[in-house]
Amino acid sequence: MDSKKIPFPRVAVVGAGAMGSLFAVRLASTGVAVTVVDVDCRRLALIEREGLTLVDDAGVHSARVAAVTGAEAPAVDLVILFTKGIHSAAAIASVAHLAAHRPAALTLQNGLGNAELLARTFGRHRVVLGTSHVPADLSGPARVESHGPAEIEIGDLSSASHNLARAVAAQLRAARFAVKIAEDIAVSVWEKVAFNAALNAPAMICRATNAGLDNEPGRRLALRVVDEAVAVAGAAGIALDRPRIAGKVAAALREHPLHKASMLQDRDCGRSTEIDTINGAISREGARFGVPTAACDTLCDLVRIIELGANVQSSPGQALRLASDHVAESI
Repeated sequence: MDSKKIPFPRVAVVGAGAMGSLFAVRLASTGVAVTVVDVDCRRLALIEREGLTLVDDAGVHSARVAAVTGAEAPAVDLVILFTKGIHSAAAIASVAHLAAHRPAALTLQNGLGNAELLARTFGRHRVVLGTSHVPADLSGPARVESHGPAEIEIGDLSSASHNLARAVAAQLRAARFAVKIAEDIAVSVWEKVAFNAALNAPAMICRATNAGLDNEPGRRLALRVVDEAVAVAGAAGIALDRPRIAGKVAAALREHPLHKASMLQDRDCGRSTEIDTINGAISREGARFGVPTAACDTLCDLVRIIELGANVQSSPGQALRLASDHVAESI
């Protein structure tokens, strides 16, 4: 992309995990000045010294990027948030000073509520949100691998954004991502929440890969969660395609039998899960609209019991820390 035509010549990627590293390398390759923000000072020093390396279907790519803590982040034109939802508030607070420069802000995170948190700091009309189906795994502290399609769907949070999403899409397309502008991004976000809620929590609780959930009780539970998400979204005025979500769930169980859901990976590594921004978000919205969510409520309680039993805690100092399970398709 011609540097004169780059919509956002300075970008801050908040969270130096797999997804953050992938986006940082690809954006830097287009001539963008990329700053990676994290709390792991040793890793930041390594990235600053050696750069980041991406291995994808097109080969091996290396990029030099700035690597700093939130307080050190310089003025940018676009902020991309790539932490887990449970860490979003602390991560945003660490770079809140960037709001003075009126950057655009993008979230492709799992769950609900991340865009609204960004809006509180950067302004609703400056926020773009969406979903991503982008495989990414860290294979070293400064090395990420991604193979297969990299598909993103985005939209403006506010109708007053004046097609900000289109400018973000142009920049991401230049960085070799397939980007679609959604007619109604709320539908896309909710459908992914429903999909993740159906498979993540059961996998974590049962310590099962997709194959372990591909049975009558597993499918029945997954579809109960989908039904609750559809009902809650409907009460909020968002019409979801129930057969489409159910089809994606069935395909995931059938086509990716050995996949370990991100919440299961969290349990295995002793990390807190995103239960509160996925199943927990469905439960909260259900309570707000008077829609019963018994399956999600129970799954949330079971995950929390397991987390408390394992004495899993996340401190504010870990707010930007990501791990290799940060793939876009968390199932």
